Formats: sequence, C-alpha cells, structure tokens
Amino acid sequence: MSTVPPGTPCWADLATPDLADARRFYPELFGWTGRVTTEPEAGGYTVFQLGGRAVAGAGPPAIPDQVPIWSTYVATDDADLVAGRVERAGGQVIVPPFEVFDRGRMAVFADPAGASFSVWQPMAMPGGEVFNVPGAMSWNELVTPDPEGAKVFYELVFGWHPDDQQVGTMTYTGWRMGTQIVAGMMPPLAGDFPDDLPAYWTVYFAVDDADAAAARAAALGGTILVPPRTNPAGRFASLRDPQGALFSIIEVPPT
Repeated sequence: MSTVPPGTPCWADLATPDLADARRFYPELFGWTGRVTTEPEAGGYTVFQLGGRAVAGAGPPAIPDQVPIWSTYVATDDADLVAGRVERAGGQVIVPPFEVFDRGRMAVFADPAGASFSVWQPMAMPGGEVFNVPGAMSWNELVTPDPEGAKVFYELVFGWHPDDQQVGTMTYTGWRMGTQIVAGMMPPLAGDFPDDLPAYWTVYFAVDDADAAAARAAALGGTILVPPRTNPAGRFASLRDPQGALFSIIEVPPT
C-alpha cells in the first residue's frame, strides 16, 4: 500500500550519469543515507533514506543521451488504466507499465506540452515513507507554457481539479483531489529559467534554512539557478546538482 492516496505524488527519483557523485552530493546536502538495490539489473539504483525511511531514489539514465532529471511519481492502484487515460487525453506513453522486481509497477508518460512524469503502483515498496520534514519531498510543481491545456489533461488522467489563485501578476494553480491540494502548477517566469526549457515537473525538498541549504549546495558543486526568495508558500530556491539536474528547496515551518 502506498503511504499516500492514489492521485498524490508519492516518490521522486533522479536519473543521472554519475550515480557515485549523486550518492555524495545529496547525502551531504540533505543528511540522507543510501541503500543500493542488490539486483544486478537495477544498475546500482539507490534508495535514499532519512532516519531509516525512504525519501527518494537515484539510478542510471534509462537511455544514453538522457539529461540528468528528477522525476515525480504519482501513486496509482492501476498503472495500465492510467496509461490508457494518458493516450486518450493526448499525452504520450514513454515507457509502458512494467514490474520493478517485486517492488511495484511503474510507467513513464509525457503530457501534451512535453512534461514527463511517472506513476507508481506499489507492491513491496510503498514509495516515499516520510514527507514535509527537512530532507524529505515537500512539493511537486508543473511549470508549463500551456496551463489551460494541462488543466484538461491532468483532470482526465488523475481526476485533479484546478484551484487558481492570483499571486501578484501570475496565476498559480493548485491541483485538488477532494479537499486536498496535492501539487501545483505555474507558467514559466521570465528571466528565471532558460527560454528554451520545455514544460517540466520539479521536485521540492524541505529544508530548515533555504539560504544556508542553497549555499551548501553551491559549496558541494551544485549551482544556484534561482537564489533564495520568499513567496506566499515560504522561502525557496531552485538549484542544479553537479550533473545539471534541476530541483528546488523550500523552508518548512518548525513543528
């Protein structure tokens, strides 16, 4: 069983050409430990843990020319059903559903604007076991030039309902499942990201101090793409790891 309901982001993992360096960078940044999957076919896939509980994963690229990327996984109880919905809604099935040993079933898709995302149908592995604490996944956000098209697509695929809010001059969308906002969406912000960057999902990891964590990432060989700033959700920054994979950090209020 997943630790979150179907239709909710439940896992994130990194595809990287330098898995050894990822095992160095992220534990030093977030305090993770790594458990390497023993099956030879897994290519050294590493489950990162925080206090003994799974928070994220990292493995080699699926294809040789794949850019380093963090992927968002949405929980489902039927990966094949989601694949059919994606195709009917105008998306693309990049990797059809398949079993990952005895851990679960997964598939990789792209929405009509090109943003890739995955689903996870849990078996032995539920996905993430802790969220919204420093060092764990805290938020997942779609950045897309076609918000209106995304509203139609993700409602058809996951049953998400858009909840628009005006933030300054920008419309920010929360993806609602019942009474819960499970993820977000925004248009690209001019000047923050390269103009040719396609639509993408980004993963936010919670930290105690966004400024200190951004400086730490840079000292470890990463890059500060968007320096720490404050928005209505809190203080955040967008970073790249030493291989170029984009991720974000956000401060969480103390419990």
